[in-house]
Amino acid sequence: MKIKELSLNVFYDFVKKNPLASHYQTMNYAMLMSEQGYEHEFIGLINDYGRVCGASLILIKKINRTTKYGYAPKGFILDYFDRSLLEVFTKALINYYKKRKVCFIKLNPELAINQIDYNNNQTISTSNQLIKKYLNENGYIKLKDNLYFESIFPRFNGIVDLKNYSINNLDKNCRNKVRRSMAKGLELELASRSGMDILQKFIYKKRDCNAFYYKDYYNAFHQDDMIDLFLVSINAEKYLTNARKLYEEELERNSYYNEQLTKKSNQKNINKKMMSDKKLLAYKNDVYLATEINKKGEKIYIAGALVIRFLNRVQILISGYDKKYRLFDPNYFLHYKIIEYYKKDYSYLDLNGLTGDFTKDNPYHGLNQFKLGFNPKVYEFIGEYDLPIKNRKYQKLKNNGTLAKTFNKTNLKKKTSSN
Repeated sequence: MKIKELSLNVFYDFVKKNPLASHYQTMNYAMLMSEQGYEHEFIGLINDYGRVCGASLILIKKINRTTKYGYAPKGFILDYFDRSLLEVFTKALINYYKKRKVCFIKLNPELAINQIDYNNNQTISTSNQLIKKYLNENGYIKLKDNLYFESIFPRFNGIVDLKNYSINNLDKNCRNKVRRSMAKGLELELASRSGMDILQKFIYKKRDCNAFYYKDYYNAFHQDDMIDLFLVSINAEKYLTNARKLYEEELERNSYYNEQLTKKSNQKNINKKMMSDKKLLAYKNDVYLATEINKKGEKIYIAGALVIRFLNRVQILISGYDKKYRLFDPNYFLHYKIIEYYKKDYSYLDLNGLTGDFTKDNPYHGLNQFKLGFNPKVYEFIGEYDLPIKNRKYQKLKNNGTLAKTFNKTNLKKKTSSN
């Protein structure tokens, strides 16, 4: 069996039948990464009967003037459990890229090794744990696991089952925030390319986000109708109508609680009156703000997201919101409405990265709690590996710090940016 370059049709025919297929193994992603300085090729392992047994998009880039490396985004499309196939594929890959003067291949297979029961603080191992052993047997070098977002892709992801989803799936806090956001007249719209300038305002400073990366992302996938841009705006009239209604309803309740207090001044009635006073003030502020927004007569966008569609799943690439409107809970509204939008036509939604630290001391605790509020299944993936092609040169680059410097996440974010 030999590694050969594949035509796109042959490559896609093989990839789309494999459960590991993702948008990271497409020509669209290859073209996106070409904007980051990568060359690309689609390769496959061909058996004696001309059948493709394994395949991958390989992105190639120079580390320095004399050294190149390859990168298989989300890993090879391969049956990793077939030890014989993995061995043959690996040897053929080494022979193929040694001739092309590639020093090593980097990969991060989309293989879930654990499911995390974050409510009970338990880890449930999957059969994919065996693949760690198989990769090690074939010379793949496991890189340090990232707890937060130190690697190219997050190691922990939240996956929502769209086919069995309703607002009742949300945890209580998340559900309340979604309902409050709806009362504030928020609306979701599917935007055109021009909306990227609006989205950019919400994500520009997000984890040192590259200013042009997501515009390139949109352009690369929009041509084949694989990406959606969503924006959240305030419907000022609806907001004002809802605010007045809620204020008037609470005003009646407040009067009732006041009457009850005059009859019986116990702690229970005092607490009800105090809670009502608090709500009344909030609704009054809403009426004032909604009135001011109506006077301006301008459409105000306060949140947005990019979503990739591929086969039976969708993935939120990035989202953001205007911090001035945080009390509108726009990110909760945005994510819930995206789930609602896709649940009839797709099976799964990837909320994208979480951290592996589920404690309150985690600097990303807020991000974790936000995504966990949508009650996803949380998976830990196998992590990043390097496959040395030229072992001596690879070890030299590793020992002199070149690899650490090249693949430091801070440097990577300047070049690409990930979620």
